[in-house]
Amino acid sequence: MMNLPWRGAGALLLALALGACGRSAPPPPPPPEVGVLTAQAADVPVVRNYPGRLAATLAAQVRARVTGVVLQRVYKEGTDVEAGDVLFKIDPAPLEASLRQAQGQLAQAEATARNASVKASRSKTLGAKGLLAKQDVDDTVAAAAEADAAVKAARANVQNAKINLGYATVTAPISGRAGRANVTQGALVSSTDTNPLTTVQVIDPIYANFSEPMAEVERLRRAEKAGELKLVAADKAEVQIVLPDGSVYPHAGTLDFTDLAVDPQTGAVDLRALVPNPDHALLPGMFVKIRLTLGTLHNAFLLPQSAIQRDNDGAYVYVIGSGDKVVEKRVELGDQRGANWVVLSGIEAGARVVVSGIQKANAGEKVKPIPYNAPASATSAESPTATAKDETGTGNE
Repeated sequence: MMNLPWRGAGALLLALALGACGRSAPPPPPPPEVGVLTAQAADVPVVRNYPGRLAATLAAQVRARVTGVVLQRVYKEGTDVEAGDVLFKIDPAPLEASLRQAQGQLAQAEATARNASVKASRSKTLGAKGLLAKQDVDDTVAAAAEADAAVKAARANVQNAKINLGYATVTAPISGRAGRANVTQGALVSSTDTNPLTTVQVIDPIYANFSEPMAEVERLRRAEKAGELKLVAADKAEVQIVLPDGSVYPHAGTLDFTDLAVDPQTGAVDLRALVPNPDHALLPGMFVKIRLTLGTLHNAFLLPQSAIQRDNDGAYVYVIGSGDKVVEKRVELGDQRGANWVVLSGIEAGARVVVSGIQKANAGEKVKPIPYNAPASATSAESPTATAKDETGTGNE
C-alpha cells in the first residue's frame, strides 16, 4: 500500500513523455520577401557635371582718352546701352581752347606759305632772265616747300585737337550692359588712370567656362574606340546650367571652345560653352554647375539608389539566381541621374536585381522575389532602364 503513490507518479511521467513524442517540430519560417527589378540594357546619355563660372562674351573697358573734369554721368548704371550712346561728359573748355590755338597756328602757317610761294615764283622768273643767282632761286623754292609742310603739320594739329575735343564726350564702344561707374561728377580723369570709367559687357549670349580632367577625356576616348560609347561632335554637345539654388536654367547651350593644351597645374583641359541669355538672368562672375552631355553610352543600366550597396571593395548589387537564392554582383558605376545610378558593368540584361528589402537578404540564402513598386518621388525623376516585368522569372546568376 505504501508504493501506490510512486506508481501513480511513474504513470503520469510516462503519459507526458508519450504526449511529447506525438507532437511534430514547428515549420521553418517562410523566406523573406524582396522587391526586384529586371535589368534591361539601354542607351544612356553620358552626362558630366563640372563647376563653372560665367563670363561676358564681349567686355569693353570705357576709359578717358583726354585729361579733364567729369561734368556728368549720362547713362543709368546697370542698363543696356547701344554703341555710340553717351556715357560721360568731360569739361571741353581746355580742349576747345587747344583747338582754337591750333586753328590760329594753321592760319599763320597758311599765310607764310602763300608769301613763300610768291617769292619762289618771282625768284624763278628773275633767275630765268639771269638777274638772280641760281642759289638764291633754290633757297626761295626750298622755303616755299618748307612753308607748305608747315601748313600740313598745322592742319594735322587742328585735326588732332578736334579729335581730343570729341573725346570729351565719352560714348559706349559696343552695345551691351553698362556697369557701375567708377568715377563721379567732379572727378579729374586722364588716359593714364588705372581704373576705367565703367565697363560695357555683352551677356546675351554668355560664356560658361569650366575644365575637364584629362584622365576623364582619355577614358571617354577609350570607351569610344571600344564601341561602348558614341561621342557627339564638339559643336553639338549640349550644355545645361544648374543654378546655385539647384534649378536648371531653361535655355541650353552648346560647347563653343576646347583648349588644345592641358593645364600642367590642374591636369585638366579648359572648355567653354555658349549659352543663350535673353532674359539676362545669368550674370558674369556667377559660379554655376555645368551639365555637359558628351554622347551616348551603349548597353548600360539605370538602377535605383536603393539597389546599390557599398563596402571597402566598392559597389555591388544583389541579384536573384537559380532557386531564388541571392547572389552578390560587383558593379562599376557611372554618374548619378536623379534617384538612379548608371551601372556600366557587372550585371547582364535580364538579371533580377534586388531593390527593396535588401536588409533581409543575404548572399546564398533563399528569398521570395516580388515586383518592386517605385515610390512616386522616384518615378517622377528619370526612370530606370530596369523594369518590373517578369521579376519573378528566371534570372541570370
